[in-house]
Amino acid sequence: MIHNPVIDTMLQRKSIRKYTDQQPSDEVIETIVRAGQQAPFAYQTGSVILSRERKRHPFSAPLLFTICVDLHRFELIMQQRGWTTSCNDLFIMVLGIQDAALMAENMVIAAESLGLGSCFLGGWPLAAKKLRQQYKMPERVFPLVGLTMGYPAEDPPVRPRYPLEYHLFKDEYPEFDEQTIQAAMRVMDEGYLAQEYYRQANYMIPLQGKRDETYTYDNYSWTEHISRKLGLWLHSPRGILAAFKTCGFKLPGMREGKKD
Repeated sequence: MIHNPVIDTMLQRKSIRKYTDQQPSDEVIETIVRAGQQAPFAYQTGSVILSRERKRHPFSAPLLFTICVDLHRFELIMQQRGWTTSCNDLFIMVLGIQDAALMAENMVIAAESLGLGSCFLGGWPLAAKKLRQQYKMPERVFPLVGLTMGYPAEDPPVRPRYPLEYHLFKDEYPEFDEQTIQAAMRVMDEGYLAQEYYRQANYMIPLQGKRDETYTYDNYSWTEHISRKLGLWLHSPRGILAAFKTCGFKLPGMREGKKD
C-alpha cells in the first residue's frame, strides 16, 4: 500500500469513548466544521448542531455534534426565488443522507489530524422527536447521526475490516462461494476475539424466541453480533417513518393525518 499522512490518519482511525478534560478551542471546532463543509455535496443539505454540555453527552464527551439532513435552509432560499418544493422527499432524503454523511466523515478525519477522537451515534434518527425539541429544530431538518468528539483518554486498537476481495468488486458484482464468505467471517471474528472486544464491553445481545444460547465470550464475535441486530431488532419500519414524519418529511409508507 501507498502511505502518506492523510492515508495513515484514515487507516488508524477508531472509535473513542473515553475523553480527557481538555476542551477543544473555538479555532479547532471551526476548523473541523469548515473541513466538513468542503465535502462533496448534491445540494449542501448537511448542517451541524453543536452542544458543549458535557454532563449531558454520551461518554461525557466535551463536544457533541448532531449532523442533520437540512432542507429547511434551502427552502428559505427557494421562497426568495418564488419556488416551492415538488421533488419527492424520498429522493431528497437519499441525497441529503449522502451530503450529511460525507460532511460528517470529513469532520472525523479533520479531527483525527488535529489529535482528537470521535464516535458515531447511529441511533440518533430514532431520537428525532426528543432531539427536535431539545435543539429547537424546525421542520424539514432530520438528525441523521450523532458524533461525540474530544481528546482521547484511551487508545483502543484499530478494529478489523473485511478482506479486500469481499469489499472491492472488479467489473461486476460477484457470486460468492462459501469459502470466500467464511474467509471474510474469520477475518472479522478472529480479529474481534483477539482484541476481546465483546468480553471487555460485557455485551452480548440476548436471544429471543426458540433459539438456545450456544455462545460465550470465547466465541461470540462480530458476525454473530451483527446477525442478531439484523435478525432480532426493528422488524417494523414504523419507528423510523414516525421519526421522518416528526421532522416534516413525507416518505412512502406514511399515513396521512395527525403527526406522531
